[in-house]
Amino acid sequence: MKRLSKQWFTEHKHVDEYPERIIQFGEGNFLRGFIDWMVHQMNKQGLFNGRIVAIQPTPHGKVVPKLNAQNGLYTVALRGMEKGEVIDEVEVVSSISRGINPYNDWQEVLKIAENKDIHFVFSNTTEAGLSYLAEEYNPEESPFSFPGKLTAFLYHRYQVMNGAVEAGLVIIPCELLEDNGDILREIVLRIAKDWKLPDSFIEWVQTSNKFCNTLVDRIVTGYPKNEIDEYRTRLGYEDELITVGEPYHLFAIEADEKTAEAIPFHKAGLNVFWSDVKSFRDIKVRILNGAHTMMFAAGYLSGKKTVLETMKDELLREFVRRGIYSEILSVIKLDAPQAKAFADSVIERFSNPYNHHFLSDIGLNAIYKYKSRLLPTLEDWTNQKYKLPEIVSFSLAALFAYYQPVRMQGNIPVIRDQPEVMQFFKHSWNDLNNGNVQLENMVKTILSQKSLWERDLNEIDDLPESVCHYLSEILDSGMENAIGKILKKE
Repeated sequence: MKRLSKQWFTEHKHVDEYPERIIQFGEGNFLRGFIDWMVHQMNKQGLFNGRIVAIQPTPHGKVVPKLNAQNGLYTVALRGMEKGEVIDEVEVVSSISRGINPYNDWQEVLKIAENKDIHFVFSNTTEAGLSYLAEEYNPEESPFSFPGKLTAFLYHRYQVMNGAVEAGLVIIPCELLEDNGDILREIVLRIAKDWKLPDSFIEWVQTSNKFCNTLVDRIVTGYPKNEIDEYRTRLGYEDELITVGEPYHLFAIEADEKTAEAIPFHKAGLNVFWSDVKSFRDIKVRILNGAHTMMFAAGYLSGKKTVLETMKDELLREFVRRGIYSEILSVIKLDAPQAKAFADSVIERFSNPYNHHFLSDIGLNAIYKYKSRLLPTLEDWTNQKYKLPEIVSFSLAALFAYYQPVRMQGNIPVIRDQPEVMQFFKHSWNDLNNGNVQLENMVKTILSQKSLWERDLNEIDDLPESVCHYLSEILDSGMENAIGKILKKE
């Protein structure tokens, strides 16, 4: 079977004439099924006429070689319900010009910094990628962290273009963190000071570049490995980068009208809002992302592989519903009808029959996700109701059970997190299994790690005892029996 390439795909052959206008840090399923798909929609309508250079974020990525072998082309499949109608459509996306591995070809990345047509930076390196890392500056080599790469990229552009105001970029991070643009700017400025870069460069970063806060929302499940034969037959070609997502999408960006006109997503009929993102973020992160993080360990340890399998299980579905409606919604500080309507849509999206969203993928960097998505609900609940939310607290115990060393082993370990996080949990569980500590001590030690939670969670009334109790139930009787016990309390 022939492989997807521009040699035979001619529908959007003219895009080769479009200049590279965007540099994108990240080349994973989400960006390809969200930002790059959106740019493709604009290009089809003649609204943007620009292409994207995708930069590999980590040293061991596997997407860039596949992307370049397919001339930047790949297929997006959108499947699900939209406004009561079934959507099942596929489209070849042609907005990416090429991919670059910066660890092998950093100088090629710097050449992009010299390109006057580049005006926009997008990124999605997971929430954990949007963090400070102390590292040395070497203009000949790629920094390891994404903020380090961005700082070095901006500094090279500043030097080559003599600090011109018009050389500044619009930087639009898509990592799911509150005030993500502000956070990224502060990290870049901190790195610039670490590297003792000129004050004039620091001023240029602050005054000539725009760092936009954003919120993204689309479930992108990625490569359909369980249905790949079906897709090959349907498409008639081989595509190693097919990415599957739901039709629903939302993108909120805090930016001015000039920026909106320069990259007019909204004019292409896309669900993009150029406004304050806080209200969008609170609803989305607390409900949809919070529910994802709440369910993944419970579902996985109950023998389920996907969100859909989880929602088809009566016990687990009730676990998710109770967590959303009884706990998350009851403390969220938002318009009640709007929040309830979004919660209803989340249940529908989770039950999408086409959506094979793997729980192990949701579990990527799960400790950080719990801190940002569920810990605020837990804290609000205890502050308002003077007791712990059962489902949210139980999901923390389930997360600890999920992070056992057995899932960190093998050629393709289930758990994917920062090395130091995985090592910490490995040591914690080994100490327990070797009889060096009791379960209560292990739980309190994990909860006390400010490097994980940014505070000592033992300070939350009854949380150590509650997590220890739930974790003991999970280990002794299994996940489903433990869930059954807490659901029977009402």
